[in-house]
Amino acid sequence: MSASPDSGLSRPPQTTRRRQLAELRGPATPPRPLDARALAALAANPGCRRRALLDGAGVDKSALAAKLGSPAPFGQSQFAIVRGNSFEAKVKADGGRELLRLIGVEDPGTVSVPELSAAGPEGRVARTALALREATAAGTWTLLDHPLLALEVAGSPVYLEPDAVVVRPDGGWTVVEIKSFPMVDGAADASKVGAAARQAAVYVLALERVAAVTEGARVAQSVLLVCPKDFSNLPTASVVDVRKQRSVTRRQLDRLTRIDEIAAALPEGVSFDVAERSAEELTAAVECVPHQYAPECLAACELAFHCRSRTRQADAVETLGRSVRGELGGLTTVAAVLAAARGEEGDPADPAVAALRRARALREEALSEAGARACR
Repeated sequence: MSASPDSGLSRPPQTTRRRQLAELRGPATPPRPLDARALAALAANPGCRRRALLDGAGVDKSALAAKLGSPAPFGQSQFAIVRGNSFEAKVKADGGRELLRLIGVEDPGTVSVPELSAAGPEGRVARTALALREATAAGTWTLLDHPLLALEVAGSPVYLEPDAVVVRPDGGWTVVEIKSFPMVDGAADASKVGAAARQAAVYVLALERVAAVTEGARVAQSVLLVCPKDFSNLPTASVVDVRKQRSVTRRQLDRLTRIDEIAAALPEGVSFDVAERSAEELTAAVECVPHQYAPECLAACELAFHCRSRTRQADAVETLGRSVRGELGGLTTVAAVLAAARGEEGDPADPAVAALRRARALREEALSEAGARACR
């Protein structure tokens, strides 16, 4: 269940951990494999123990959410998938000429594009590692199209397939992420860029495992994001620094190495076996694990609608977003916030309470002035 090669954490026996996670998931239920999107979503909400445990145990959260009565109606549309595949094919056409142009290589004939096919995922991972070592030793431009990398998460390998990896003559390795959302006037939607950066950071971590045993190799802490330019189909690129996303992702993956600690805090007999447990039993099991809901979860987690419903029932301020929650300090419910703003509760010396009362006074003043102007 190690998430990084040098986490420095003591690891319990894999057989014990796997048996424990299998009991949580359901012994007859195969684990749902993680991918780069799932690991990136973990990094987007590192404080959520619920997601960490369920993903670490390989629970099918879509099936679990449906059984709980809160299915997640999100996912990539077929149109978006087709558009993405079409744009990637254009970027990589003619030996990757457009992609190489964006990298700064004028003559594609000088770039090596090794064959990475092999039998099974383990074979592809080994073939990718060999191609990376050979390219670094050769000291030439090399383009790896859809290499396969691996990270060990929750005791099992997670196979990751970036769009491309470029090996430079100086031994630098750069992840290339190709997305079909537009880059208008040199800038793209910040939320989409952030999601792409978190996903690319997972690939950077996986590459670092190979680089650690490859002489002369170093993995760039920035990635090349390739998008359509100004709603056209012409590729353009931007360098995105992923150091922050990499650090957050690594911390969250290290948290997965301590899943047994989260599981140890659960009551005896708790199970997330969707096939065998009733909706009431599953609801009770899910509620045993602390969660940290935020509106951003709606676009990234299958259980988000269930967690939002529970958060609303508790009148918790988390429904307003992380930034608002951080500003409110010890005020944990919407009712407490409103009472503090009205002067009914709260310490006037508390900066959050003082700010709320000041905001309420300004609002009343603005409404009063607006009403007076309307009566004229």
